[in-house]
Amino acid sequence: MSVIKNIIFDLGGVLIDWNPEYVYLEVFEGDRKKMQWFFDEICTMEWNENQDAGYPIQRATEERVKIFPQYEQWIRMYYGRWEEMLGDSISETVVILNKLLKTTDYRVAALTNWSAETFPVALERFEFLHRFEGIVVSGTEKTRKPFHEIYQLTLDRFGFKAEESLFIDDNLRNIEAASEIGIHTIHFNSPADLEYNLKAKAIRI
Repeated sequence: MSVIKNIIFDLGGVLIDWNPEYVYLEVFEGDRKKMQWFFDEICTMEWNENQDAGYPIQRATEERVKIFPQYEQWIRMYYGRWEEMLGDSISETVVILNKLLKTTDYRVAALTNWSAETFPVALERFEFLHRFEGIVVSGTEKTRKPFHEIYQLTLDRFGFKAEESLFIDDNLRNIEAASEIGIHTIHFNSPADLEYNLKAKAIRI
């Protein structure tokens, strides 16, 4: 059994709370059914992930407005009010991160699906992001999870071996992709669950 030497964190949903509902629940006056329709049909997760992979936000917005001109105001809010979708840090996970950073037993990096255009906002808001050895941002790399390319790029950039690395993500799709190239994984459900699973893998925290 390989000894884990490197730990790679996802950010959104693991260390940082991001949710477009913070804007659109207000826009749709609490109508969750209407809000979900908007996310399913207009500003979809697939559309958002395209920007996470490096597609320019302004171009993406104008293209969407052209397709759905009747919803222009709502579409422009997606990135126009993006900072309001960015919640607080998930403090209990940050505590775990800090424990890992205090020991010399592990190298700690991050891999995130995030637009390169909006990521500077997070860097300014969350001091703990500057404590990582490095962060691979999908929008900068022009690819994203769950494509194998970005996992290999992360390993190569930091000189990590897959069998000595552990990846933490709240998206099962991303976890499964990391496992496919030999990286150990933990599917994040809660900070308490993460701490339990780290200890189960003999990670010292």
